[in-house]
Amino acid sequence: MDDLLTSYSEAIQTLFARTTGSIKPGLERTESLLAKLGSPHRRLNAIHVAGTNGKGSVVATCEALLRARGFTVGRYTSPHLVDFRERITVNGHPISEEEVLEFLERWIPAAEEMGATFFEVTTALAFNWLAWKEVDFAVIETGLGGRLDSTNVLAPRVATVTSIGLDHTDLLGDTLESIAKEKAGIFKAGAPAVIGEPTPAIRDILARCATDQGAAPVVVLEDEYGISDVDVSPKGTAFTLEHHKHGHRVITPLIGKYQARNTATGIATLAAMGEQYLPAPSEISSALEAVFLPGRFQPAGKFIFDVAHNPAGARSVAETIASLDPPRPRTALIAVLADKDWRGIINELAPVVDRFMFTNAPSAPAERKWNPVEAHAYASSRGFDADLEPDLDVALARGQKRCGTVLVTGSFHTVGDVMSRLQVSPFAA
Repeated sequence: MDDLLTSYSEAIQTLFARTTGSIKPGLERTESLLAKLGSPHRRLNAIHVAGTNGKGSVVATCEALLRARGFTVGRYTSPHLVDFRERITVNGHPISEEEVLEFLERWIPAAEEMGATFFEVTTALAFNWLAWKEVDFAVIETGLGGRLDSTNVLAPRVATVTSIGLDHTDLLGDTLESIAKEKAGIFKAGAPAVIGEPTPAIRDILARCATDQGAAPVVVLEDEYGISDVDVSPKGTAFTLEHHKHGHRVITPLIGKYQARNTATGIATLAAMGEQYLPAPSEISSALEAVFLPGRFQPAGKFIFDVAHNPAGARSVAETIASLDPPRPRTALIAVLADKDWRGIINELAPVVDRFMFTNAPSAPAERKWNPVEAHAYASSRGFDADLEPDLDVALARGQKRCGTVLVTGSFHTVGDVMSRLQVSPFAA
């Protein structure tokens, strides 16, 4: 077993080494690699989900609802928190280390030859394994954007865009309109398109793109569903969902007012394929009890883990903290990737935390590591109570002292690094 772990670890390191190159938008290398594998993606009954925020929640919701109907459901998401295998699961069970190792040993040489990136190789691995497992449905999350994302080789049963925010502006454009058009690239002719975006002008752009691409039907959440009476508690989020003049109460274990919209978007996604893929309205809440999404307002003792890495995500976290009022004093333990709007994140969180602890995430890629000294200086200049401790282990120890709640946030790397140190599992119990 030790040999396997060593070999698996080495294989994963070889794969991760591919992230040091620049991102290469485009589908050609993914198509070429998948062709060598026998085009497994063409055998997948896929649900394709894009969006700046909310993708993971919609994917997890769709998975739980389909599994409640007795379907075998594969899931491909990114990035992971602690274990690479979180990205690729069937009915909640991750791909094995042996299967990852076998694929990488066989196909890394071909990937190297064609210049495939980390995400392209991972996507090929995921699609190959999910097809081999003969899943009934594969719920697939885009990695970055939509139009040129590696996952966009799919011909999905339904494509959903959750919400649009300013993120990855260097690659997707620096306006919400341009980003929306990139995300809308997953809509396909003849397949339903579901739009969860709350802002009228942006959802109009998404709807227009879907229509132009021949998607049918085009389902705009706001037009067909009503969400009201949202109640957030430490146990989850309850709301009334109305559709075709029929309303019913829905409860999800995902915490936050915004999770009502994400859950409704997941329900609308399956309904767009056909009502037979959904549990009966009276059974939806019990089906959703199986939803598990690590790192999204996830409480664990005095800790709250949330992977918010842009101001919109941080605003949602702040709203949830204000609603639940967890014990004070509250410390926000933060490390953000350098290319993110960390000033905006700090500003959104400041009203609901008592102090900031700025640190580093050891797993963050070297070329994307931020400078916590700058963040500390900025927060101090705004009059926020702020501490600086570049060493994560020391920051974690300091952050817990004389503290009622520790919010760990800023990136997947930050949350994953702290979860691994505290031995909080990223897998469902």
